[in-house]
Amino acid sequence: MQRLVIGITGASGASLALELLHQLKDYTHVESHVVISAAAEMTLLHECDVSISEIKLLCSKLYNYLEIGASIASGSFQTMGMVVLPCSMNSLAHLVHGIADTLLIRACDVTIKERRPLILVPREAPLSKIHLRNLLLASELGAIILPPVPAYYQKPQTITDLNQQITKKILALLGISPLQQEWQGL
Repeated sequence: MQRLVIGITGASGASLALELLHQLKDYTHVESHVVISAAAEMTLLHECDVSISEIKLLCSKLYNYLEIGASIASGSFQTMGMVVLPCSMNSLAHLVHGIADTLLIRACDVTIKERRPLILVPREAPLSKIHLRNLLLASELGAIILPPVPAYYQKPQTITDLNQQITKKILALLGISPLQQEWQGL
């Protein structure tokens, strides 16, 4: 059994996190360990009409973001990596400046120190110089920066198509599944 830590922050794009959790249900060899920021709880409810009790049904384990002593806060808890989806600029700033005052940021910090894959999916536009510097710092720390940008050659028709495309790319980066559709050239 492999474990994947998923952080959900308050940035817009909560449906991406839900899609990832739905897709992970197809991979019974992967446990999903989810931590949701306080702002993300509000965003999930506002954007998706989804409550915390509904998230509990989609994941293997749900942690309180203040539960700083949880298993995912330790490097001895073996995981295949972590995804922060969506990643708010606030959470990004805390991460790159070592302010691990919540379980979500502490889990990111542990992922970096253990040299495990950390995929950040920033959901902000336009990006300020502060955002760009923080994204560069995260990349320099080893994080993979994956903005939720669709591949238009796959001709997505719906928001669900776009969300599936982004989350399949995340699963491919982690080695959980192959890419949905490889580019074959013109």
